[in-house]
Amino acid sequence: MMNLVLGKFAPFGMALSVALLALAGCQGKGSATAANTAVSAAPRTPLLSLAAQVGQQAFFDKNLSGGRNMSCASCHDPQYAYGPPNSISVQLGSDVTKTGARAVPSLRYKESTPAFSDDAPNPDGVTSNSPGGGFMWDGRAATLATQAGMPLLNPLEMNNPSKEAVVKAVRASTYAGLFRQAFGADVFDHTDVAFDALGRAIQALETEDLSFHPYSSKYDLHVFNKIGGTLTPAEQRGEVVFHSTGVANCSGCHYTGANFNGNTGLMTDFTYQALGAPRNDRSIPNNPDPIPANDDPKYFDMGLCGPFRTDHMPATPGTANPYCGMFKVPVLRNVATRGAFFHNGVLHSLDQVVNFYNTRDTNPEYWYPVDKDGTGAPQANPSWALQPTHVPGAAVAKYNDLPASQQGSIDEEVPMGTGEGGDKTLASGTRPRQPGSVPVMTAQQIADLVCFLGVLSDGYQPPAAAPTTGRCVK
Repeated sequence: MMNLVLGKFAPFGMALSVALLALAGCQGKGSATAANTAVSAAPRTPLLSLAAQVGQQAFFDKNLSGGRNMSCASCHDPQYAYGPPNSISVQLGSDVTKTGARAVPSLRYKESTPAFSDDAPNPDGVTSNSPGGGFMWDGRAATLATQAGMPLLNPLEMNNPSKEAVVKAVRASTYAGLFRQAFGADVFDHTDVAFDALGRAIQALETEDLSFHPYSSKYDLHVFNKIGGTLTPAEQRGEVVFHSTGVANCSGCHYTGANFNGNTGLMTDFTYQALGAPRNDRSIPNNPDPIPANDDPKYFDMGLCGPFRTDHMPATPGTANPYCGMFKVPVLRNVATRGAFFHNGVLHSLDQVVNFYNTRDTNPEYWYPVDKDGTGAPQANPSWALQPTHVPGAAVAKYNDLPASQQGSIDEEVPMGTGEGGDKTLASGTRPRQPGSVPVMTAQQIADLVCFLGVLSDGYQPPAAAPTTGRCVK
């Protein structure tokens, strides 16, 4: 995966107009379902370096795509926390006949991410080292600059045939002179040098422009005890649930303390988890946007061990590998503004996501395809379930987006699985959680948690009077 906030930009020290910010988004259908209200935070226009000014213009330049119809901002819209402007699972690319393979993340709060390491320290200073850091869902980009260059050459995204094509477009742009000022008069003499400079320019923008890390949410007012930061009773209860190791256990991965660079409250520990998200394919009834690659039953997106990252692939297809199925733990700031969740965009609301965590193992029939080998008539699942019905007693294809040989690393921390890694006991006193047992979170706790996640959205402006009605008030 939210309140909206208009991005603030400062080319040459001046804010861009809202019209520029409203550039066409990624092609496709749908709109962000949970993002209905746009608010403007107080304008902040620090002077950007020459490199960041180049990055700013390049970020909105549609000529940097193969079809001259798509910019970085098309999928990373500043009005949607630099995430997608719609609820589509995976975005269409510059070649509109092709669809991406993974959900587009927000670009906010990326500047503190360390490079990938197989043995990364956890910022909480307690949890043992594990794979962590890096950019992209699988951490294969070591820096923001490297990450910025990847979509430019991806045939499913901006679809340029070569670095030369990208550099040619920059050289013909209105900001070519500024590019030379920032990176040298002869920067265009060498394609690799110019292409790398473009990545560094976009990295400079993401690092320097405060709209990429505004820290302007209600949560920020709350943690620093500022006026307007008082949480409602529902939000307060949700915060307790968020930190409860025996209930939601969110902060176990979505760490709220100071990270390696001293920033607080990013809501990630930069690690990787194998959550067993359902496969986004045609096995989901009435699925509006299945991932085309998943039409091949032999295709699996396994995160750290392929297909896009190749240095952690299994020795053979049937050999178990602890990296398989692991994807990056995202920053939770602005999560309530998203319309698609997990690496494959298979879920489309926070209510759905939290219920998935709560019932993935107690009620797998809500999330995974069910055979027709049960008894009796199909029964309706809850409205938030991915599968609308199930047949009692039927076999369930759990973790259907991973080969059976690679399912050994599926996360089982609370509230999932056996609960290993957290409180191993259910609220009912039974253990472990298996199909038919009791989910950890109650409906009220889920509702409160979703309310708390809503306070992480940037652009918050305290109302003149505290609300007295609404889902997240009492």
